[in-house]
This record gives sequence, C-alpha cells and structure tokens, in this order.
Amino acid sequence: MRLAELSERSGVSTATIKYYLREGLLAPGHRISATTAEYDESHLRRLRLVRALIQVGGIPVAKAREVLAHVDDESLGRTMRMGAALWALPQGPEPDEEDEAVITARREVDRLLETLGWSSARELSDLSPVHRSLVVAVATLLRLGYPWDAELMAPYAELMHRAAVRDMDFVETYPSESEKVETAVAAVILIQPVLKALHRLAQEEESARRYGI
Repeated sequence: MRLAELSERSGVSTATIKYYLREGLLAPGHRISATTAEYDESHLRRLRLVRALIQVGGIPVAKAREVLAHVDDESLGRTMRMGAALWALPQGPEPDEEDEAVITARREVDRLLETLGWSSARELSDLSPVHRSLVVAVATLLRLGYPWDAELMAPYAELMHRAAVRDMDFVETYPSESEKVETAVAAVILIQPVLKALHRLAQEEESARRYGI
C-alpha cells in the first residue's frame, strides 16, 4: 500500500507517519522509486502500537523508541524479549533499600513468590522493575498501617496468574514472534485500564449483593 492508504487505514495523518519514520519508530517502506515507497501489514500493525504507546500511554518518543528496540530484538528469547520491552515502559519510584518498610515488604514479596512456586519471577527479581514496584506498593501499605503480607497477597496473586494465562493464550493467537511481543506490549497500555475498571465494577456488584444498594 502507498502512504496515503496507510494513513487512511491506520487513522494516522501522513505528516505524523513521516515524523514516525524520521524518528525511527516505523521501519522504512520498500522503495519503488525516488519518491515512492510501499508499505505492508507490518507497518499498519506497528503504527497501532506506536499510537498506543504515545497517544494512549503518553510515553515520550525517545522512550517509545527504546521499547520498540526491545520488541524488535530477535537475539532474545520470547520471555526476555517481552520482559525487556515491558520493563522499558515508564515505571514507578525505586524502593529505598534502607527503609524498614521496604525491607519488610521485600521479605514478604519474596516469601510470596516462594510460596507460589514462581521460581522464574524470583530469578528475574533483580532485573524486574515490576518486582520493585510491588515492593514499593506493599511498603506504602505497611507504612499506612495495613498489614499486607504473603498470606494476604497469595489469593490475589493466584487470580492474577489466571489472568496472565489468558493474556498469554491471547498472545499465542498471533503467528509471528514480533506480533506476539507487540501484542504483549500493547496489552499493558490498552487492556490494563479495562482490567482495573472490571475490578472496580466487580467490587460494586459484590458490595450491592452483600449490603444492598
């Protein structure tokens, strides 16, 4: 397809597509003349991901470029490729390792992973900003007087694992490695707000069932 058709199908203006091309967020099309290039479905798919990152996620162009570099890194296995791309997304604050609440929270998170048998998550804990974000979140709860520990977190973690199974099942419906990783990254931006809203709706429904409206 030509640039005009790519713009029409993606909903992205030609000027913005050219900007993404200049910034390295979109691979060049197949050159068929000095002034004309052809684009394919991979360009359309990438444009959707770029829009999710920048327009929905509010991620700066430089950070989006970093995420996409990991998406395209074929030297990594799928887990590390997805992990590197997701870890490159903006993360929360780093834990203060000298804070007593952080020390306690890290101990409880590690105990949780051991209880669940999540050995891979434990192995990747030093690399994963997601692990550190969980430690920070639990530490905040502890400071506020909410005694969150491994036993309290375990049922929630098991529910999240069921959601993760569904996530990976969905990812597996895409044929290529690049599509699988792109879908995993897009899901963080686009699907997590849906899951958060569903959780809130479920809380409202359960509250009404127990206590009435």
